[in-house]
Amino acid sequence: MEDLVERFRQAARAAGATAADDDLDAAGGYLLTRWSEPQRHYHTVAHLTAVLAVVDRHAELAPHPERVRLAAWMHDAVYDPRALGDANERDSAEFAAGLLVTLGVPEEAAAEVARLVGLTAGHATEENDLDGELLCDADLAVLAGDDQAYAAYTAAIRDEYAHVPDDDFRAGRAQVLKALLELPSIYRLAPLREQWEARARANLEREFTSLTD
Repeated sequence: MEDLVERFRQAARAAGATAADDDLDAAGGYLLTRWSEPQRHYHTVAHLTAVLAVVDRHAELAPHPERVRLAAWMHDAVYDPRALGDANERDSAEFAAGLLVTLGVPEEAAAEVARLVGLTAGHATEENDLDGELLCDADLAVLAGDDQAYAAYTAAIRDEYAHVPDDDFRAGRAQVLKALLELPSIYRLAPLREQWEARARANLEREFTSLTD
């Protein structure tokens, strides 16, 4: 956890944060408590770590990787499985902007991080939005996992929605998968698309079929 807090501090500093190190570390620790909330089974510290790993590995593809890292930290900072629509993403974006400004990040950079967070609601980006593309691709990297990893992911998602009856969950989950499959490409950045697209589509199509047969 200490390593993650340090990485948050470094990303915030790179984005222009002027707060004291202790305040940045406190903010990073607070975010980790959010990522560790009991209602989370997939949207956990493990997911955060996985997204950050992809961003770090492909940071050269984005013009502002520090903003992408901060958006990764913030993109599920607010997570309630009972929330409707894109309320979690909207609330996370608002939370991100407020927290970052409090830490001395310039308003323009904080607003951009909030915009990036909002993109994770539908994972649709505009052309040449390289920062947004990297964040969305990193967030969806799990879809290209092997059979075991993908099964663990879908089981964790079901656990988060344990309050939803099976028929309703299957219908809602099928809608999510359909929207992803209808994207022109699940992954936007060419290196990631070449590496993950085929596998992700096969996983999604298999799950979609299991839900709709």
